Amino acid sequence: MSNPSQRNWQPESWRTLPARQQPVYADATALAEAEARLRQSPPLVFAGEARRLKDLLARAASGKGFLLQGGDCAESFSDFGANTIRDSFRILLQMSVILTFGAAVPVVKVGRMAGQFAKPRSQETERQGDQELEAYRGDIINDMAFEASAREPDPQRMVRAYAQSSATLNLLRAFVQGGYANLHEVQRWNLSFARNSPQSDRYRELAERLTDTLGFMEACGMSADTPQIREIEFFTSHEALLLPYEQALTRIDSTSGEWYDCSAHMLWIGDRTRELDGAHVEFLRGVRNPVGLKVGPTVKPDDLLRLIERLSPDNEPGRLTLISRMGAKHIANRLPALVRAVAAEGRNVLWACDPMHGNTLRSGDFKTRRFDDLLAEVRAFFDIHLAEGVHAGGLHVEMTGENVTECMGGAQGITAERLAERYHTQCDPRLNASQALELAFQTAEWLKRERLRGRAEHETSAVAGPAGASSA
Repeated sequence: MSNPSQRNWQPESWRTLPARQQPVYADATALAEAEARLRQSPPLVFAGEARRLKDLLARAASGKGFLLQGGDCAESFSDFGANTIRDSFRILLQMSVILTFGAAVPVVKVGRMAGQFAKPRSQETERQGDQELEAYRGDIINDMAFEASAREPDPQRMVRAYAQSSATLNLLRAFVQGGYANLHEVQRWNLSFARNSPQSDRYRELAERLTDTLGFMEACGMSADTPQIREIEFFTSHEALLLPYEQALTRIDSTSGEWYDCSAHMLWIGDRTRELDGAHVEFLRGVRNPVGLKVGPTVKPDDLLRLIERLSPDNEPGRLTLISRMGAKHIANRLPALVRAVAAEGRNVLWACDPMHGNTLRSGDFKTRRFDDLLAEVRAFFDIHLAEGVHAGGLHVEMTGENVTECMGGAQGITAERLAERYHTQCDPRLNASQALELAFQTAEWLKRERLRGRAEHETSAVAGPAGASSA
């Protein structure tokens, strides 16, 4: 291959290594047929789009942008529909406007959409009463119904996941290019159920400011048809967990001669499958997409540096995003050493914060998260990066446009007793629209603080002159 990192690599090379979190398919022939069908199918995304995302992530890593990555914990076949996709897309648009005002830099918008079907599980099986069955691993593998036949891994589900991802991408591209994402529409993006929330009022005020700004720009001669106003760039991502699916959608780019996983623009490795010599790291080291790596509280600095070397040996800006998911209780003790070690080695990475996965708990029969814990982790993430002089460059959240009651707290005051009202998630608890906007507003404040501090340091340095000498 033309890229050094792809030497001695083929899409199937992962099969010789230990592969965690993979289903066991009873019918090998059916599996081979499903993989063959996917190999013959058109790519879902294109290599040029993935390279464009890599360029934007490189800018974010240098402080000239911010990554917003969000969407469902796990997409499902049963809840698939245009309204569901539109509402999640709309929340991401609202969050990006809020963050852009806070950071005063472009926001790179990446959805956990059009492929986020597989979920890692902490237990191989699930027990209800006297019956024990294989764990539900996401609709791309088996069904959520607690029945023996439903929990049997079915390779044809990969084909169905591909078809749904294709339809999702078609709709997303229509939203992006058809005027729905036009900045003149910001007043119409509010969801009806969230219109009476404090976040909705704050968003409406911000939208009015933006509308006034756009009016001023038009008066100065900038047309409303300017692409930066009328359209946005939107990318897709998912955890590259089910490796037969990912391999089947991997293609050689005719322009560069390099391998790309064309199931999504960006793929990431989860905290449960990040073994240095494991199948998931082996697979993603060879594709040229932007890659994410979840970094949990058990990661040691030396281990992280070895993973970075394996996944990004060329130290290419925009190639690797480190997604911290420590938990509010651990982040202050675990993250600083990692940030320091990566910076000391001169590694070009983008640091993002996932405040969701380290803060999951049980309340009665429900998995949930406390909104205050999420805020605490994001706040600590920014504090740590400010202290280390490293740009805090992204936010990764599980959220939905549905009016769910899955995470406790927030301005709505969702209590443990209210979780049962609208608890609809397939796997993990998600932020609803009001909570997602509240998190975006708070994050924008921290981004603004980082920006102002950076400006103050620059002005102080300019006044001091070379080597700290006074300019007087």
